Amino acid sequence: MAHRWNNTLKRADATPYDTYLNRRQFIGSAVGLGLIGAAGMARSSGSDLEANSYEDITQYNNYYEFGTRKDDPARNAHRLTTAPWNVQIDGMVDNPGDYAMADIMNAMTIEERIYRFRCVEAWSMVVPWNGFELADLLDMAGVQEGAKYVAFETALRPNEMPGVRFPVLDWPYVEGLRLDEAMHPLTIMATGIFDKPIPNQNGAPMRLVVPWKYGYKSIKSIVRITLTDQQPPTSWNKSQSREYGFYSNVNPTVDHPRWSQATERRIGGGLFSRRQDTLMFNGYEEEVASLYQGMDLSANF
Repeated sequence: MAHRWNNTLKRADATPYDTYLNRRQFIGSAVGLGLIGAAGMARSSGSDLEANSYEDITQYNNYYEFGTRKDDPARNAHRLTTAPWNVQIDGMVDNPGDYAMADIMNAMTIEERIYRFRCVEAWSMVVPWNGFELADLLDMAGVQEGAKYVAFETALRPNEMPGVRFPVLDWPYVEGLRLDEAMHPLTIMATGIFDKPIPNQNGAPMRLVVPWKYGYKSIKSIVRITLTDQQPPTSWNKSQSREYGFYSNVNPTVDHPRWSQATERRIGGGLFSRRQDTLMFNGYEEEVASLYQGMDLSANF
């Protein structure tokens, strides 16, 4: 079922990796010489479809297993061993088992998907992911009749993940989707960024990406996928159910109890860049609104 969705963004919209490296060297030299200031380094505020740089995407992350600061994952995630890697697929499937990551990759068609990424903390990026549709992996496992939800679990390795020593959340990190959300063409398993293997701090070797939901739904470093007929628990909902619902759809009309969700700060925009209006379903309303027809989105947040 690959290529069921066509990007409105193309490779030309993203800063190539080599260009990013060259530009980083140039900016460092220019700043040292006083040729440009912070305003000159700021990205043009033009289109919200301009992809972020490799540096933005890989150096500013939430991955609490490696620490709660935005730079902690990039500093600590090198400890994570990502090969060999197996993913257990179980529950209501015809073909349960431990699937080697190498076998999964050999069976899948890798696509580029350049998506908006919106964090519940009201910041955003645009990321050029490489990966495959989750639907293809679920089809390989054979979803049984009666399954309604897909549950996901992140690796839990205290020797490699310094952040799990602290009870920030109930480890391991878990997430879930309704089956129709999981099977939607926009929902992917990302294995790369900028046509390179996905870095550890971004969820190597494989993470979920659901672009119309807040970023914490896109669970990282997945080791288990379970098909079930019951709504699965999710980490942030277990922690603070009043603030984080199961659906977690990007919705500018439903505020977080502690801040507005009407606008967002674009990472890489510079200190004085203006906030952007947040789009319903993060700009994917046309593709996904029908999934929630008739639902009260303020109650099912």
